[in-house]
Parts: sequence; structure tokens; C-alpha cells
Amino acid sequence: MKTVTIYTDGACSGNPGPGGWGAILIYGAHKKEISGGEAETTNNRMELTAVISALELLKEPCIVELWSDSKYVIDGLEKGWAKGWRARGWVKSDKKPALNPDLWERLLELAETHQLRYHWVKGHAENEYNNRCDQMAVIESKKFK
Repeated sequence: MKTVTIYTDGACSGNPGPGGWGAILIYGAHKKEISGGEAETTNNRMELTAVISALELLKEPCIVELWSDSKYVIDGLEKGWAKGWRARGWVKSDKKPALNPDLWERLLELAETHQLRYHWVKGHAENEYNNRCDQMAVIESKKFK
């Protein structure tokens, strides 16, 4: 299987408010940047959308090195939280409704296609790819002001 490295980030001006996301996919010498946004959204929805959008570009099952500064995304996948929420009908262990079930459902479908390896990266720090994703996300969010 091919190994693809993906960096993602989401941004929101106000939460909820105008938001954006950015992702970078790297395979060998190839690098692709993608981004988008919404007029009224949340930071977590943008974080999830970035990962989903990147994974949707993959044309075959891959080993994916996923880098994100979102504990919500990394923990939701790596610790199995999202699978638990889905198994309980999108209810968290504290009996409160899980947020963003539409996006989590799609992300779990994609995660089952690929072998994901999760890496949390500190946001707004030294990682050039995370910083570039943040820059793209902020630019996208400003399109809705």
C-alpha cells in the first residue's frame, strides 16, 4: 500500500462563525494543498472537514500518516470515542448527544478504508505544514466576513 502523509487544520472566527479548513497531502515528491470554508460553522466541524476532504481525494486504500493539532479529531479516532458514539446512536458516555455525527459518520467510513496512523502536533508552533494548513484555513474563513 502507498503511504500518504496528510496535515490538516481548521479555523473559525467566533465559534460558531465563519470558518475555514486546510489540508496538505504528501506522497513522495508530490504535494497537494486543498482548502475550503463555510459561512456559519464551528472549529471542530472545520477540523473534521479538513480530514474528510483530504481522505476523499485518495483513489485507493493507503497507509495514512495523519497530522492534526485537533485533540478532538485525533482522540475521537485513535481512542475509539467516535466508534463508541456511533454504537450508542450518537450518544456520548455521559448520555449527552455527540456533536457532528454527520461528519464523524463520513470520517469513520473513510477511516475503515485506509490504515490511519495518528500524530498530534502542537498548533501555531514549529511545524511548517501545520502552520501552512492554519494559514489556508484562516484565509478561507475570511472569505465569509
